[in-house]
Amino acid sequence: MRLARLRFGDRIATGVLEDGAARLLEGTFFEDPIPTGEEVGLKHLRLLAPVLPSKVVCLGRNYAAHAAEFGGEVPEEPLIFLKPSTSVSGPEDPIPLPRISRRVDYEGELTVVIGRIARSVRAEDAYRYILGYTCGNDVTLRDLQKRDGQWARAKGFDGSCPLGPWIETELDPGDLHIETRLNGDVVQSATTADMVFGVATLLEFITEFMTLLPGDVIMTGTPEGVGRLAAGDRVEVEVDGIGVLANTVAP
Repeated sequence: MRLARLRFGDRIATGVLEDGAARLLEGTFFEDPIPTGEEVGLKHLRLLAPVLPSKVVCLGRNYAAHAAEFGGEVPEEPLIFLKPSTSVSGPEDPIPLPRISRRVDYEGELTVVIGRIARSVRAEDAYRYILGYTCGNDVTLRDLQKRDGQWARAKGFDGSCPLGPWIETELDPGDLHIETRLNGDVVQSATTADMVFGVATLLEFITEFMTLLPGDVIMTGTPEGVGRLAAGDRVEVEVDGIGVLANTVAP
């Protein structure tokens, strides 16, 4: 099932996408939504970020090849950092080029959407707490990441977390192909089977010290091949079984 947040006219709604249309729901995905009976054709709506998380939990160096391309070691346990809720944007929203940075990079990722309050979750129970999966782009100010030594500015600026295009609820995250394209050229190509720490392990680790709320997301890390964005670039993140998250860099 594909779940989406969407805008049509002056309304923002949630819906299930199927057969070229959105079947609208009353309520959020996390509160037993009820079908309204309304249907809107996809050509008449705009997709928004599929969730508005209270926080975005991100993974650093969760692919060995990506760690190596920056001369880093694979961590002994998950390397966690946060993006604020204000970093989130949606499909086709422009990616900004902040004036404080001279290098803005793309990082395509599989993203987990939490479906219920999760605290002290065991790995074997992890999938009970997951609503589904979407695509994400951990846009990064690479020069500030290196300069600051901590990543709040580099990873948390407005517009640094495009998510979408929707949430796919029926998906096994164990071996999914991830591909990032820059102006049509493939720049990242990997499988989630190459992650150092899998989805269930990540959920157990994070909820040992942090409560995840419905709608929170976990960005599971990026594979090798990250690179620079320039004004006008078109970047697409595609995950098998989900779809394509596309954004253009602001001029």
